[in-house]
Amino acid sequence: MSPNATDDSNARDDGFSDQERAAIKDRAKELKTQAKRRKSEDKAAADEADLLAKIEQMPAGDREMAERLHSIVGSVAPDLAPKLYYGQPGYARKGKVICFFRSGGMDKARYSTFGFSPEAALDNPDGFWPTSYALEDPSEAAWEAIADLISSATA
Repeated sequence: MSPNATDDSNARDDGFSDQERAAIKDRAKELKTQAKRRKSEDKAAADEADLLAKIEQMPAGDREMAERLHSIVGSVAPDLAPKLYYGQPGYARKGKVICFFRSGGMDKARYSTFGFSPEAALDNPDGFWPTSYALEDPSEAAWEAIADLISSATA
């Protein structure tokens, strides 16, 4: 067995699972598309169209959560620009992703995830804070907490 091999039957000799490899390819494609769009006046509209198309491809449940998050981000942090981030919905300021959604169904994971990049302003004076959250049929209280976190992260 090679030193990079794992017990995961989906992992190849380089250590990446099929889902990880697909995410890397998606990210490379996103970067190429963004480079082409830098000169386009319709970049923001095209990026949002790509994001909405990706949400539409998600399995039921994940799609509804992603749509709800898209709505929350739009109302709480309208300055964040929708864009794909490793093939999943992300929201950026000045080209840097602040927060993102990962579809558990598309990632073949147990649950979906809502997370924050290091660009998010969530630093805690204790030096300890979460950077992602599992989402599985969130309650209204959870959606309100997510809205508060987005607001804090973009302050």
